[in-house]
Amino acid sequence: MIGVYAKNVGGVWFGVACDEHRVFGTSFAGSEQDALRCLLSGLPFNVPFQVFQTPSTFAEKVFAVVKNVYDGNGTTQSLCLVMEHLPDYTRKVLEATSLIPLGYVASYGAIAKAVGGSPRAVGNVMAKNPFAPVIPCHRVVNADFTLGGYGGGLETKLGLLKREKRGYPSPRQLTVRSMKLQVFPVEFVLRKLERKHFVGF
Repeated sequence: MIGVYAKNVGGVWFGVACDEHRVFGTSFAGSEQDALRCLLSGLPFNVPFQVFQTPSTFAEKVFAVVKNVYDGNGTTQSLCLVMEHLPDYTRKVLEATSLIPLGYVASYGAIAKAVGGSPRAVGNVMAKNPFAPVIPCHRVVNADFTLGGYGGGLETKLGLLKREKRGYPSPRQLTVRSMKLQVFPVEFVLRKLERKHFVGF
């Protein structure tokens, strides 16, 4: 049985779907209804669930991880995220996205190059990410360092990225399934947005 929980912390609603040790989904939104809707849309169809008012002990731990990521602090805790029911390509994209470190971004195209498919296909997976913000789809941007899309709205995406800036000086290269994934400091995105604002675009 999957337990589904919603919790308001500091005016933000966080959602968690889990059993005693595995996570089936996480979400955040401005209302309880939206947090639960995002959560339920990603659950496997063949597993029963129940919405509970009081979080389990494990759910509280997951809430803490989600809140830390949302606040820009990252997390040292690894969660067992259930992805077996997801299509193979979706899993590949989510796994690659999960490797983008705090303080960095990658482009839709770079992820597509690492795992296959097209930037649009990567964007479609990001739009249905069942583990936001734990799998940091907010760290995936356009190749020109503009924000791209985000289900929670671009202001929310920008807020997440601003909280994650760490002042890293240069890009890095990661290995994803024997392919290379280039990541860039989040400041590249923030500087791009500042320039656009300055020239009035």
